[in-house]
Amino acid sequence: MARHGARMLFLLQLSLLLLLHPSGTMGCALVAVDSPIVPLGSAVTASCTIQSKLCRGLEQEKVRITWMLDNEPMVGRQSQGPGDTEVSNLTLPQFNRTQAKLWCWVEWNGTKQRVGMAEIRAGYPPAKPFNLSCILNLSDYGLTCQWEPGANSRLPTSIALKCAGSRAPAVTGCIPQGGRSRCTVPRRLLLLYRHMEIWVSATNALGTAESEHLCIDPMDVAKLDPPALQSIQSIPFQTDCIALTWEVARSNAHMELQCELRYRTPQDTAWALVTNIIGHAGTAQCCGFLFGTQYHFQMRCRRSLARGYWSEWSPGRNYTTHEKAPTGKLDVWWSTQPARVGKGLEVQLCWKAPRRQEANGRVLGYHVTLSPRRRGRDPPMVCNTTHTHCNFSAPAGTRRVYLSAYNAAGKGAVTEVVLLERKGQPLAGLQAVPGGEHSLWVHWEPPRVPVTAYILEWQRVSSEPSHCSACWQMERDGAATAALIQDGIEPFQQYNISVYPLYKDATGVPVYAVAYSKQKAPSYAPKLHLKSISKSSAELCWEPVPVEMQNGFITGYTIFWANSTTDVSSSTVNPSLSSFIIQGLKPSTLYKVLIMASTAAGGTNGTSLTLVTTVLDDAEIQFLFLTLGLVFVLLILLLICFQKNRRVKQQLWPSVPDPANSSLGKWVPAELQQEPLQVPGVKEPGPATISTVTVLERAAGKPPCAAEPSIPCTMPPEGRSSPGRGWSAAEPCRDPGGSGEPVQYARVMGSGYKGQQHGPPRLYLRSSSTQPLLLDPSPSPLPYENLWLGCPGDGGCPEELPATFPLLQGLRIGGAEELPDCRAA
Repeated sequence: MARHGARMLFLLQLSLLLLLHPSGTMGCALVAVDSPIVPLGSAVTASCTIQSKLCRGLEQEKVRITWMLDNEPMVGRQSQGPGDTEVSNLTLPQFNRTQAKLWCWVEWNGTKQRVGMAEIRAGYPPAKPFNLSCILNLSDYGLTCQWEPGANSRLPTSIALKCAGSRAPAVTGCIPQGGRSRCTVPRRLLLLYRHMEIWVSATNALGTAESEHLCIDPMDVAKLDPPALQSIQSIPFQTDCIALTWEVARSNAHMELQCELRYRTPQDTAWALVTNIIGHAGTAQCCGFLFGTQYHFQMRCRRSLARGYWSEWSPGRNYTTHEKAPTGKLDVWWSTQPARVGKGLEVQLCWKAPRRQEANGRVLGYHVTLSPRRRGRDPPMVCNTTHTHCNFSAPAGTRRVYLSAYNAAGKGAVTEVVLLERKGQPLAGLQAVPGGEHSLWVHWEPPRVPVTAYILEWQRVSSEPSHCSACWQMERDGAATAALIQDGIEPFQQYNISVYPLYKDATGVPVYAVAYSKQKAPSYAPKLHLKSISKSSAELCWEPVPVEMQNGFITGYTIFWANSTTDVSSSTVNPSLSSFIIQGLKPSTLYKVLIMASTAAGGTNGTSLTLVTTVLDDAEIQFLFLTLGLVFVLLILLLICFQKNRRVKQQLWPSVPDPANSSLGKWVPAELQQEPLQVPGVKEPGPATISTVTVLERAAGKPPCAAEPSIPCTMPPEGRSSPGRGWSAAEPCRDPGGSGEPVQYARVMGSGYKGQQHGPPRLYLRSSSTQPLLLDPSPSPLPYENLWLGCPGDGGCPEELPATFPLLQGLRIGGAEELPDCRAA
């Protein structure tokens, strides 16, 4: 069912389209507008009328009419018309399109169909043409006219050139083709030697416009063919006049002509014009020409009775006037200095070539003499040159030289040059400013003394010294305060300018100024070099930009620096400086530094320099090295002192005798040396020699050892034994009170090593204490009862010392037989 309904709807729409197709709706709809072409911006009214009886399928249906202006919907007013018709009216208050289509649509059953259309165009009335002019070409006698069209009317417009005689009706002379604004009226429509009225007519749907009417005789606007120059000659000799002859064109031979002559030299840009030349004469004379100068001549003509058009200029013809000896004085500048050898004078003479009006031809050379010509005799020459400068030697005291130029016609006037001293007053002030890319204006304040002339010198400033002999000029007007320099001035180059005032009897001291004719940014910036660096500053230096590359006055150098974390900092340096110190840097930090050179016209950046600040300053590093050096020197000195001075060494490291390595070991009997000693090792710093053994007597007031029967005691008969003879020992005795304190029984005196100072004798005590002897970490010796004095049993004292007392093994008792025995009762 759904497919069937869709098919029925499609068939109904198709039938409606076929019924309302424009080919089948003739007389069904009518679209009418008040005017198909209207002024741009005006209102447009249109109507669409639908006749339902003539539209098949709409007889019983309600009709809805809509409008479309091109693709833009428009709203109209629909109403019931007479005779079963539907009418929709549309008003466009302002039509701003140059062309559009207005469509009438009918909507039925949800479908729209176009049933009518009207095309509307809009524009302006035609504009008035102007500047109408006509020229008669005598080759075919056609009148060619041209004009300027007016504004575009936005509508199709027809243009025609109209012409009419005094009694003849107006006719169309010609119609321009291809949108051009010119056309030619043929000879058959022209009335020669009679006045005709000519104008341009422009017509479109909104109106017609005409140009101003031109009333002319076609012959008055005829353009003649140019004449031909035949010959040019100088007449008479030694004058500035010439004679010309020419021939007019054959087409103009029957007319009275008025001609003009123009000429110029190859160096000139403007033409000189000679007027009011009678054309039919065929010859004329003109004066005021320069001698020995080449000229280019041309001629043209027109009718003398009418103010019509000039002919084209004739083909040019060149002619060189005859020469004459140079006239006038030369501009001269000089400098003098004493000769290197002898008493002469070295003179450097410079001059300017004579002006064109004074050269009177091509100058062949110059003569320089030291005296003028007298009585027809030529003086000896010091220079005969084709250049404009000469260096020569003159006798001492020469004040004047004489200069003259000559050409093929003869020698010119002599210029007297007075070699004045440069000791006059200088100018009060001097300033140079640009006069253009290739010129400089020089302004000065004149001195109070009257001046006869001024000399201006300029030299291009460069790194290599040079001298330009032609870079000067003379200002002959003594009242002048400014001069324009144009010779050899180039932009972006620096020039040093000096001005000398010339007085009647002296030359003034020069005043200098520096100037550029034009400035720009420097060609490049200087390259930075690191001169020194510390932890908080860096000193930079650079070479100044060469003057040829400065391109202007350097106004300053700008230094930029930054690290990876901070903003860019900058500082401007005076252009006279070539170094700069950056302060406030962070220690051990990487920085990038850039320099920019600037002039008044801009700046140029240089290449960047990367630097890293140090951890310590130079002073701190020097102090550290100095301190380390002092410490090292002190250590060396101390080592030397310790090595050389044994007293100091002994005070710091005393030498302790080693009994095991003492000389007493040599006194031990051979049989004892073969027996191992079971004695704890005592480490002593060195060997000691026992030189004295003292046997102590009992103290006064003490009871004898016999008071204690259990303790045998042996006393020596003498208080001190001789060195090296024997030994003495005593059993430790106790005081009567029984305090048990040890009693000194012997003193061993050490003689010391060779070279050692003898200090107070050391005491070696033997006591009943079990503590280590002399703080020895080894255990103390075992106690011996009745070891030497008083032997057990019936035996006597042992002849050999116990092995457990190694110190006394090397001692032999002298006079032992005399010692009494102490035995218990």
